[in-house]
Amino acid sequence: MKSRFLPLILIALVSLSLGSCGYNKLVTLDEACTAKWAQVENAYQRRADLIPNLVATVKGEADFVQKTLKEVAEARASATQVKIDPSNMTDEDMKRYEDAQNTFGGTVSRLLSVVENYPDLAQVDGAFHDLRIELEGAENRISVERKNFIDAVQQYNTARRRFPTNITASLFGFGRKPTFTSKPGSENVPQVDFSKGN
Repeated sequence: MKSRFLPLILIALVSLSLGSCGYNKLVTLDEACTAKWAQVENAYQRRADLIPNLVATVKGEADFVQKTLKEVAEARASATQVKIDPSNMTDEDMKRYEDAQNTFGGTVSRLLSVVENYPDLAQVDGAFHDLRIELEGAENRISVERKNFIDAVQQYNTARRRFPTNITASLFGFGRKPTFTSKPGSENVPQVDFSKGN
């Protein structure tokens, strides 16, 4: 009779020990990282989806912007092709993703700068103004979602390093998750020169 209950007792003991050693917490935090990463990708995709309309609005009005438009289209294609599996992302994956997104963001900034230098172009269509505002909103969403992901990864990485959870993490393969880093040069204070144009 006792031998029939032995497997049930063992299952209960294993379940209790896994719960107290942090396994469930690591699973929860790992899933939170995956969900936050999906939101990061969602925010970047929203920005990418706005670009074709922005490009189309400007394209019909200015031949001199063609080089910048081509760069924007190429950078968008490159940025949307970089995919990362959040369950096993590496520092190299994160760097590749960030590089593609930074290149894309840079070309969009150049396009907006070109348009700002030609006010007639910016006023051709109210749609351009609306798209620009939407693009600024998309950039804000990206910033918020990146921060949420950074926070989730920090919680996960902290939990997996703490004792006794670090033993569980090691036994069950819960590895360190990479996070976003700042762009090179962002540690330097931008120089503002108001003397230009005076």
